[in-house]
Amino acid sequence: MAKKQQENFLDYVPKHNSLFEYRDNKAGNIEVKVHNKGIFNKIAQVFAKRPKYSYIELDEFGSFIWRQMDGQKTIYEIGIAVKEHFGEKAEPLYERLCEFIKILHKNHFVVYKNKIKEK
Repeated sequence: MAKKQQENFLDYVPKHNSLFEYRDNKAGNIEVKVHNKGIFNKIAQVFAKRPKYSYIELDEFGSFIWRQMDGQKTIYEIGIAVKEHFGEKAEPLYERLCEFIKILHKNHFVVYKNKIKEK
């Protein structure tokens, strides 16, 4: 019986979800624009004067990683760029990087373009 090959998360290719706009703010960090929709948000917008859109600001590490996610680089390759840019400040590198990308994916900010196919 053949063993099923397990996927390696570091082989995933993340890219920005086209449903979300983003921009650089004055501090040089990325801000992701989130539409506050749904019944509870609508009520909050009317009665509590809440904004229709919110901006999620990424920190220095997050902004650097966001800029690396071009739909071409694997998570492993992004990790190499993070290590070159931040050095020891990035450690523990892949644990932090994987967790960050999983959070972005869970919140639909990124999608996985494809997975590297076995040769």
